[in-house]
Amino acid sequence: MSPVLFVTGTGTEVGKTLTTAAVAALCPEPVAVLKPGQTGLGPDEPGDADEVARLAGPLVRPVELARYPEPLAPETAARRAGLPPLAPADVAKAVAELAAEHRTVLVEGAGGLLVRYDERGHTLADFALACRLLGLDVEFLLVAAAGLGTLNATALTAEALHHRGLPLRGTVIGSWPAAPDLATRCNLADLPTAAGAPLLGALPSGAAAHTPATFRPFAAASLAPSLGGTWNATAFAAAHPA
Repeated sequence: MSPVLFVTGTGTEVGKTLTTAAVAALCPEPVAVLKPGQTGLGPDEPGDADEVARLAGPLVRPVELARYPEPLAPETAARRAGLPPLAPADVAKAVAELAAEHRTVLVEGAGGLLVRYDERGHTLADFALACRLLGLDVEFLLVAAAGLGTLNATALTAEALHHRGLPLRGTVIGSWPAAPDLATRCNLADLPTAAGAPLLGALPSGAAAHTPATFRPFAAASLAPSLGGTWNATAFAAAHPA
């Protein structure tokens, strides 16, 4: 069984769901995609895990543990809605059950790594540590913004993971602009240093507009071989010189 891959971001709206979908689309076998806490949607609206399944295809099993209607941090949204928060042990149990049936399990967090899920301050990192207590191997994939300001957020997230002993497989730029400015182009070289981990892809902006038929080749061209694709960091940097 492969390590459970937790997908986190340097913040909100950086492309976590699309990156999760790209990783899922390149899995050659059924994959489970877990969204522990979905916020900002009504009961009948498709969530992030459903969007991953829409783009990545029928081999994806989308799972959601809790849903809160307001677009807020999960702990705040749960409290305001009068709904129970998510506990690390419950999330870990769900991950273990999925891992028993699927070689690949992807867990997409809400916002950044240290967003609170309950009143005790538990985070996505705590969910991963709880999975370890059940004997599961875990890794993180960090989705970063492309432009100015991303290096600090990337370094802080990587430091928080390192402090907790959680491995970072690499970083993916979740939305690469059509006309990258100087800071964005420089970040191709600087992001691996900030993260202490390799840059494993860059998804061009507008990925959500793809259909399931076009998304898999898009994913393959946007992610590195270690994630199942053909993207090459050196060639990409050469095509976007600083």
